[in-house]
Amino acid sequence: MKHLKYLPIILLAVVIASCQQGQKKTELPVVGFVDAFQDASIAPARTGFIDALKKNGFEDKKNITIDYSNALGSIPTLTQIVNRFVSHKVDLMATCTTLSSITAAQKTKTIPIFMMVSPTVKLMNMEDASGKGQANLFGAVEDLNYIDTSFSNIPKFMKPKAGKLVVGMIYNQSEPQSVDAKKRIQADADKLNITLVALPLNSSAEAQLVTKSLLSKNIDAFFANPDNSVFASFETILKSCDQANVPIFTSEAGLVQRGAVAAFGADIYQWGYQAGEQAAQYLKTKSTAGLQPEMVKVRRRVYNAAAAKKYNITVSSNFEAVK
Repeated sequence: MKHLKYLPIILLAVVIASCQQGQKKTELPVVGFVDAFQDASIAPARTGFIDALKKNGFEDKKNITIDYSNALGSIPTLTQIVNRFVSHKVDLMATCTTLSSITAAQKTKTIPIFMMVSPTVKLMNMEDASGKGQANLFGAVEDLNYIDTSFSNIPKFMKPKAGKLVVGMIYNQSEPQSVDAKKRIQADADKLNITLVALPLNSSAEAQLVTKSLLSKNIDAFFANPDNSVFASFETILKSCDQANVPIFTSEAGLVQRGAVAAFGADIYQWGYQAGEQAAQYLKTKSTAGLQPEMVKVRRRVYNAAAAKKYNITVSSNFEAVK
């Protein structure tokens, strides 16, 4: 009888312990996914990433939680999102576009980061003195080699109005990869005997003004380079170019769907899928052994049939029309 008075306390302790164990069992691994801005061109990357997880047995609200946030082009919001992921100790981060990847890398050295629609660690200026990036960076990345092919297609598609072909572009002077792309394109232009007219901007808000200034310089074509400001303001750029009867070429397949004439570039869905496969491997093994940032594998030659018709441009058979 003496021990019976302790029975309620013992039972309560057992119930609490059972609840705690139950909570631990139901806690799902959390994937923090951050998009830097809202954009139809990059949206397929997220779909590809999630599809890769699902194919490998990981589905939102079943055995993982996908915490998705979009910074909508706001740097303070992007920083806030990443800080929240870090403070909540998500199991991994998925970062879409350069700004997301850089911000995440600056905020954590331990949480695995699976990048997509992002350049190499070197191009993001995130290598140390020995040429190594921080150890928690993974996913699929891109260098600038494909730009050579994309830019060299322009003289195959069109002739100059007079003399040398004149191609215009805008670039974000505050983004390292955009500046590097501009240098690369300038070298390509020199080799191809093309006059390049490049104007800088600092944000997508300046795109309309800078594009109109560029168009006043009598360019034959506009080249939309891999730049967050170009992605975010593409419809504004397209409208101005269409009004001036200037076709747009690009290295980004997603921009062709939005109205550019043609591109040789990464398939954005497959880019996200490739990063998702790495993330799935990590979720399966809880280890990053054998993982590293890898070059994007799937590139496509695509064209926009309506845009090509508008500018009377004949596209070779190795290009496929976007839907």
